[in-house]
Amino acid sequence: MVKLKGFLEKSYLFIILAILYAPIILLIIYSFSNSSNFNFDQGFNFEAYIAIFKSDKSPDLWKAVGNTVLIASVSSIIATVMGTFASIGIFHLGKRMRRLVENVNQFPIINSEIVMAVSLMVFFVTFAFPEGYLRLIIAHIAFCTPYVVLNVLPKLESMDPNIYEAALDLGANPFKALTKVMIPIITPGIVSGFVMAFIMSMDDFIITQINKGAATGINTLSTYIYSDARVQGLEPFWYAIFSIIFVAVLALVLSVNLVKISKQKKKDREGAK
Repeated sequence: MVKLKGFLEKSYLFIILAILYAPIILLIIYSFSNSSNFNFDQGFNFEAYIAIFKSDKSPDLWKAVGNTVLIASVSSIIATVMGTFASIGIFHLGKRMRRLVENVNQFPIINSEIVMAVSLMVFFVTFAFPEGYLRLIIAHIAFCTPYVVLNVLPKLESMDPNIYEAALDLGANPFKALTKVMIPIITPGIVSGFVMAFIMSMDDFIITQINKGAATGINTLSTYIYSDARVQGLEPFWYAIFSIIFVAVLALVLSVNLVKISKQKKKDREGAK
């Protein structure tokens, strides 16, 4: 009975992983076919990857990539700073107020993205924000910050609350106790929050599409893919781009987790001594 239960659990996990990752694996495989029809009539080749740099659309594509990285970098850095200090403030609230603020923080996450996109558009139009990068960066900060809070708060909750007080008792002022004691302890949560904010910003389409402004000509990778695929369908080089994005994000997430695991093992070894 125990063996059957273990077999079913592993089978269920395998099925879930297959449903999630089989389409991505197929996408990566077909990125080497240089075909939009999911066949290898031209054999196994790297033409789709070469087309990223030599296609007629390469200048617009790389401009969109640059916009994506710029907006994601600026908005995720600001969101990380805001989310970190917001988490510290939330952590020190009373129980009722803290519960209320945490629920408010989750509204942008659980709410429909189209609702937030239109709400931001109305806000920008009402207060006459200029179209372009400013709108997009503010919009991305707005929906990325709650993810940072959700990553930092658990680290604060697992922290020994007496450490901060001990730093104050030993002569540190509140700012030094914050920067030298509290922030180093919650750094893994801050890094996780930054990575999450960066990925969410790069992945966004609806908020960017509605708030970028038609006359600005600004495109991120997601909006450029939409505008191009809507006219000509997905060309082979898009499969190569999707594959590169997946591998890059996977490498980033694995790197962050491996660093966290190595640090935890180091702490465990030091604790064992």
